[in-house]
Amino acid sequence: MNPDIQTNAPKKRTQWWFLLHSWLAMPIWLFLFFVCLTGTIATVSQEIVWLFDSSVRANPPDEVGAMLTFDEVIKVVEREAPGAYVEQITRPVKSQFALTAEISYPDSTSENVFINPYTGEIQGRAATGFNFRQFVRAIHGWLLIPFNTGFTRYSLGWYMVSILGIPMLLSLITGLVVYKKFWRGFLRPRLRFNRGARVFWGDFHRLAGIWSIPFIFIISVTAIWFMIQGLLFEAGVPFNGASQAPVFVARDEVPVSNQGRPPLISPDQAIAQVNQHYENVETQRVDLPSTAFGHYRILGRSQAFPLVHESFLVNPYTGSIDQAMRVMDQPGLMLTRLSMRALHTGDFVGLSLKLVYFFFGVLLTMMVFSGMRIWMTRTFKSSKAVIRKKTQSFRQQGDSL
Repeated sequence: MNPDIQTNAPKKRTQWWFLLHSWLAMPIWLFLFFVCLTGTIATVSQEIVWLFDSSVRANPPDEVGAMLTFDEVIKVVEREAPGAYVEQITRPVKSQFALTAEISYPDSTSENVFINPYTGEIQGRAATGFNFRQFVRAIHGWLLIPFNTGFTRYSLGWYMVSILGIPMLLSLITGLVVYKKFWRGFLRPRLRFNRGARVFWGDFHRLAGIWSIPFIFIISVTAIWFMIQGLLFEAGVPFNGASQAPVFVARDEVPVSNQGRPPLISPDQAIAQVNQHYENVETQRVDLPSTAFGHYRILGRSQAFPLVHESFLVNPYTGSIDQAMRVMDQPGLMLTRLSMRALHTGDFVGLSLKLVYFFFGVLLTMMVFSGMRIWMTRTFKSSKAVIRKKTQSFRQQGDSL
């Protein structure tokens, strides 16, 4: 036997196993690309709806006046949908969106109505439930895999997505170690267009990674937290701290009425009570009482810590604030949970921050694509070279015979 062939045989087998290993990484690359792409779309999913559906836009008139109060929204619904009950009113954090009122009817049906915040016009209606925004977030966050499948209480898709935060964070750390003096990319960015596709995509991959360092760190750390959050939930760890009994209006505080529902204070009066006792709370949502013993639930963001909503339960008869859950009142785990979600989505300041998240989301997605392209090119060339050598070896063996 030819000693060269005998010596090269283990090396060739190693090459084949290495190539197989490389090609098997393709599904992971594609999955990471899919998650980054859907996450980027989810960041601006509400804005996408705004582009295609005029009913959700604020549509200010030529002479813009004051925006509707919550009381005025209820009057609009009572005028346009007699017999309907307003369950919830939401004022989006971004002023270019219409107000949303969730209403229900005596036949137990419900819908969302979109109200112009300046004119009071009902611009459109939509059924409550799964919409485009929820679909994009669901397919990004847990791949539409159901929760509580019997194996886990959280969705398996939740873990499949959130575990990607670990390699993302490790890639960020190793990238900073490999690329010496990476900060030069901020001072003298280099993107060569005239040196071929390989050089261009290599430059783009490095440059995108350098400029996305803070964003990659935020996304990867928050994703890892989501995985930890699921595991803590599986273990039965309470996020609200010590269990608290539900808060209801005392029976003796509910006035007796012979003509249906007892009279309530208005939502604006409930908000005024909150503003009287607590400063720097901007109300964004009001949940109306669902029973005679229910409260107004006022949700707003503190200007001092806008990542987390603060909530207040207001007695709808007396106006007393029966429960206040401010930022400093949140247990540590719940504060972390709410903060991490807001940091991951960027939906807590306004359109400007959402566009920043969208830009870096596109950059991260393209960085994954460029890395996948570089990897595929190298793996394809290596595979082609090995196949060519194998073909030549067969020919040489055939000639020797």
